Amino acid sequence: MKQRIITAVVALAIFIPILILGGIWLEIAGSALALVALSEVFIMRKRIIVSFDFLISAIGILAVTLPDNMMAWVPSFISRLDIVYVVVVLLLLHTVASKNRVTYDDVAVSTLSIFYIGTGFHYLIAVRNSLAGGLDTLLFAMIIVWLTDSGAYFVGRALGKHKLWPAISPNKTWEGSIGGNVVALIFAAIYLQFFPQAYGFWPMMGIALALSIIGSLGDLIESALKRFYGVKDSGKILPGHGGILDRFDSLLLVLPMIHFFGIL
Repeated sequence: MKQRIITAVVALAIFIPILILGGIWLEIAGSALALVALSEVFIMRKRIIVSFDFLISAIGILAVTLPDNMMAWVPSFISRLDIVYVVVVLLLLHTVASKNRVTYDDVAVSTLSIFYIGTGFHYLIAVRNSLAGGLDTLLFAMIIVWLTDSGAYFVGRALGKHKLWPAISPNKTWEGSIGGNVVALIFAAIYLQFFPQAYGFWPMMGIALALSIIGSLGDLIESALKRFYGVKDSGKILPGHGGILDRFDSLLLVLPMIHFFGIL
């Protein structure tokens, strides 16, 4: 517990100023986090990160993650999707050159990771640096995720009896999950009084509930990933907390929803 607290304090001391500053600082940090998360997928699959396929996958994930202003060096007739397509083709060619030491399955996982991780961190940057969004909108999403997780943990420990999805995450319960949603909604209601968002109070409360549920699903996706690869944590970069994917699993789904719900 002591290690978890120390890691959390240090991480927040670094991350919160970056969130407040936004701009280029968050663009660099978001891109770095995406690369670390990609490396965690490689390591879980027992693949080498100092390799051609990781380097090419890193280019793909940066093409998805980076904001438009940092893609100005790319000719206007080349889109992000074009870059990712070239990355996928190069990875497929590498299966031939490596004589299937890098397999089609490896390429599929890399491609999925590029879109899944890259899109999540792209919207971490986009929500914060958008004139329509901004720091208060990003904090709205983050608070919902954090309180859903914390509420589910404490309510689950106190009242949890019915397993939510034991094959994937044996410690989660329906009582904890619903309790987490309720806690998130209570704090969302308070937050909206001080920081109104794109829509009126009740539509935003509906969106808050949706984000809370989606965040829980993101957590389950990460649990399924770790269970499939037989690991406890996605990485070790945050002692006591695991890896970047462990900490951002819910946000990777929630932040793109800010865009899809028209808040951004």
